[in-house]
Amino acid sequence: MSALNLASLLEDSARLHPDREAVVSGPTRLTYRQVDTAANQVANLLIERGIAPGDRVALMCPNVPAFPIVYYGILKAGAVVVPLNVLLKGREVAYHLDDSEAKALFAFEGTDTLPIGAEAGAGFDQADTCRHLFVVTSDPSASPSIPDAEAFGQAVAAQPHTFASVATDEDDTAVILYTSGTTGQPKGAELRHRNMRDNALAGKDLFGCDDDEPDTYLCVLPLFHSFGQTTIQNGAFAFGGTIVMLPRFEPGPVLETMERESVTVFAGVPTMYWGLLGALDERTDVGTIAKSLRLAISGGSALPVEIHRQVATQLGVTIAEGYGLSETSPVTSFAPRDEPPRPGSIGTPIPGVEMKLIEPDSWNPIEWTPDAVGEIAVRGHNVMKGYFRRPDATAAVIDPDGWFRTGDLARRDEDGYYYIVDRSKDLIIRGGFNVYPREIEEVLVLHPDVSLAAVIGVPHESHGEEIKAFVILQPGSALTSGELVAWAKQEMASYKYPRIIELVTGLPMTATGKILKRELT
Repeated sequence: MSALNLASLLEDSARLHPDREAVVSGPTRLTYRQVDTAANQVANLLIERGIAPGDRVALMCPNVPAFPIVYYGILKAGAVVVPLNVLLKGREVAYHLDDSEAKALFAFEGTDTLPIGAEAGAGFDQADTCRHLFVVTSDPSASPSIPDAEAFGQAVAAQPHTFASVATDEDDTAVILYTSGTTGQPKGAELRHRNMRDNALAGKDLFGCDDDEPDTYLCVLPLFHSFGQTTIQNGAFAFGGTIVMLPRFEPGPVLETMERESVTVFAGVPTMYWGLLGALDERTDVGTIAKSLRLAISGGSALPVEIHRQVATQLGVTIAEGYGLSETSPVTSFAPRDEPPRPGSIGTPIPGVEMKLIEPDSWNPIEWTPDAVGEIAVRGHNVMKGYFRRPDATAAVIDPDGWFRTGDLARRDEDGYYYIVDRSKDLIIRGGFNVYPREIEEVLVLHPDVSLAAVIGVPHESHGEEIKAFVILQPGSALTSGELVAWAKQEMASYKYPRIIELVTGLPMTATGKILKRELT
């Protein structure tokens, strides 16, 4: 057994920089010593309640200080963290608890508009294996309103402040991240301690992180998701950085916080950058933001080239785009720091990771040309152990040589840079022609009246599928759908342009800001 426990990211920084600020959330400002001490109390609580190494413990919490405290406390106890989406309903919570065989659940009580605690309580009542429910309240001294729940603050208050973290093997499971479940029931991706640790430490090469010159990270990506968990939380703690937390993405408050806290690193999905651009006004001190902001990261879905250009023009920072999945811890490729930016590219494989393009219906590599499209396959230190209790599902995506097939279609240029084309399941086949929604979306947002677009395929009697676009217009625009169809016809090949365009005021999105195309019809 080795002592490689993911919690050492916190412990090492707490030892080296005990008085450095680790977490900022509203008026709350916690040092590394305080976060580490609180995590020790969580670990003591879990051991006292009979949680053993390897047991699963669920965490359903927004971006508040309790998230990293409980997260690292679970790891210190040698248990496995199972982060849950805060938007889950009771039935869904119960599914995740039972599927992961979780022994305990930590949940934030929430508000009337986001009743996390109530849904967690309903799920806890329906679950078979979960024995303990700890509820985090805004007031640590308050009692939870959920029946059968213990108050987190009261439960940890009497626990010792020190704890010797359980030694774990590098191949032990540290975290189980559940996939979004776009096809079938969500599956739990088992990520080892070394998967998560190596991915966080990659920030030194990828982002220029330095323990001697710590960054201030804006944490608005939900921490229950792999992007925010690794890139922001674990990445910041690995290099002694400060995490400034916001529980939800609201463009105005985000810009104000970036200015007030002198944020140096911002990570978001494309719709967040779109939202920030729309919120810029005369009250925004762009100069102050640009002066401190040294790194802007995009991931989660393909970044439109036009948004890339506008952010560079208006905020004075070039977005560095990367790519990854929950199953890959998540970072797989990233834009090289020492090379000029290539808008539209997800960069090259990170150190220790390999990528290749394979045929969608086999493991055979495609015959490469600059325009050839294949499915991305990944091998390296970031690839998951497998899907929890699903050997058949694991065997379907990981071959005997350790290659993981992602389901994402891409092309690769002569310099080894990858470019996402689309999800394989989103591919539209119209009259025998392959149409990639992302390409259509990229063209539509070039129209001066178009703010955002999402493209899907809908059934068609003769063509098999027809192309349909959902479009959000710029404020004040009087553009009609017919006029936009006519414009698109002039800009795209006849088999590509959308014959159906629906003008909308909003698009359904996940908690992480990805457009939910499966809800568009």
